[in-house]
Amino acid sequence: MYYDRRDSDRDEGDDRRKTDVGRRSSEKFFYRLVDLGIALSAEKNLNRLLEMILLEAKEITHADGGTLYLVNDKADGLSFEIMRTDSLDIAMGGTTGVDITFPPVPLYRDGEPNLNNVASAVYHAKKASNIPDAYEDHDYDFSGTKAFDANMGFRSKSFLTVPMINNDDEVIGVLQLINSRDEEGESIPFSRSLQPIIQALTSQAAVALENQQLIQAQRKLWDSLLQMLASSIDDKSPYTGGHCQRVPEITKDLARVACESDDGIFADFDLTEDQWYELHVACWLHDCGKITTPEYVVDKASKLETIYNRVHEIRTRFEVLLRDAEIVYLKRCLAGEDEAQAKADYEAEKIRLKEEWDFVAKANVGGEFMDDADIVRLQEIGAQEWTRSFDSTLGLSPVENMRVKELNIPAAPAIEKLLDDKVEHKVDKYNLGELYNLAIQRGTLTAEERETINDHIVVTIKMLEQLPFPKKMQRVPEYAGGHHEKMDGSGYPNGLKKEDMSLPARMMAIADIFEALTAADRPYKKAKTVSESLKIMTFMVKDQHIDPDLFKLFLEAGVWKRYADTFLRPDQIDDVNVADFIPDDKYLTH
Repeated sequence: MYYDRRDSDRDEGDDRRKTDVGRRSSEKFFYRLVDLGIALSAEKNLNRLLEMILLEAKEITHADGGTLYLVNDKADGLSFEIMRTDSLDIAMGGTTGVDITFPPVPLYRDGEPNLNNVASAVYHAKKASNIPDAYEDHDYDFSGTKAFDANMGFRSKSFLTVPMINNDDEVIGVLQLINSRDEEGESIPFSRSLQPIIQALTSQAAVALENQQLIQAQRKLWDSLLQMLASSIDDKSPYTGGHCQRVPEITKDLARVACESDDGIFADFDLTEDQWYELHVACWLHDCGKITTPEYVVDKASKLETIYNRVHEIRTRFEVLLRDAEIVYLKRCLAGEDEAQAKADYEAEKIRLKEEWDFVAKANVGGEFMDDADIVRLQEIGAQEWTRSFDSTLGLSPVENMRVKELNIPAAPAIEKLLDDKVEHKVDKYNLGELYNLAIQRGTLTAEERETINDHIVVTIKMLEQLPFPKKMQRVPEYAGGHHEKMDGSGYPNGLKKEDMSLPARMMAIADIFEALTAADRPYKKAKTVSESLKIMTFMVKDQHIDPDLFKLFLEAGVWKRYADTFLRPDQIDDVNVADFIPDDKYLTH
């Protein structure tokens, strides 16, 4: 046999070239998988992550179409998450905004694994399936595929279906590719040599996907806990229900328009996805300290209210005095005194007691300012005496018993004042004295009670600072804890000034005030109209209590209007000329 060394050299060269090409191709896919793994790990948006997985697999295999399924929450079906078919211009699910309405592929039928559908079979087998031509395959039911083809004028041919298996050897999804194409665009079987690449891709994808699902599950749990806590605080008081849920709506809308604005102090203001979530958490937790505030203080709608309205006790004493006056009248008649005069004196006493009771009852409501003359009259009314005939230390709770044992309670019968500040009215730091409370000049709260309500923000900050927030949420306590601070430093709890506060904290202050002014569920005040509320806030700008630039944006961007249309009663939404409330230029940042 004739042997030419040159022929041998050519053959060896061809083999080396093929080997080099194969090596370069393997290296290309290896580096591509490494880059893709890094990208998958970095992607935080679940929809973008799913699309990245499917689109990369399509590109590697030159597939015309593909579907990515995820195991549903009940683990009894594969839900369609992403669908793409280039030749049919189909793009559904993921970031497209087009919902996939197909029902999940059932994983079980009559309690047995569903092995008729290739995706379901791959799930159960935990092995990939590579079908050259679905129309020639007899292992799976492709009747649905054929019906789709007939309806769409399409020809589904080759199928590569790969399970997505996580670190716990659980299938969390299935990737299915359809119709690999050659350079002429003709459908061909999926390359067996590329199948390991796709399996490696799905393994990487499964880990990245599971991480995102775990993160989303944790965030969902966290959000549920936030809303549960906020709802509990709102439910704790029937008069402030919804406050913790409404303030976030205003704050986030104001933050959104601030991000969109290029004017003044907002030119460089923007929030990343993580910062938006940080603000979201702060909004929902801004009043978490109220969980420690006594209900009777939060709900105190009248001056004598504690667990109940003690004005009824005082009314009973007036009833006793009136009954005593009637007894005096009857005794005078029996004693032979002038009956007409006795009756006249009794009627005059009745009128006096009625007027005094009306005055005390009106004072208890706290709707009008009490001047010094009103307080003197209260003291004069309260100085009247009545006789207590029964032991007031009986029928008490264990806590009350412990308290009165240390006090010198007069034994019955005892002469007592109509209105009094007794030693037993001092409970912890609170003074429940009747005269002390009725003499509140404005509103219904004593100084101690107002301090307790103000202290909720101190408790809020303390609670939040104890939570191990990750680095990306370190400002939650600052955002949530600053909504009672004022621009001039006269707020609480830390007396911060404008320059000491972040924009989100200042936004929350405006949101908290506007919600409170327009709230229709407060027992101690009438719900204000939008124009009344905005007018009050303009004075707060002039007094350097709220940020003028943010208030201007709040007005001009219509944040107040969107909130009013959604949450306020129709009778509160009156005509508003925004220009009437825009802060003067001297108040704005230049």
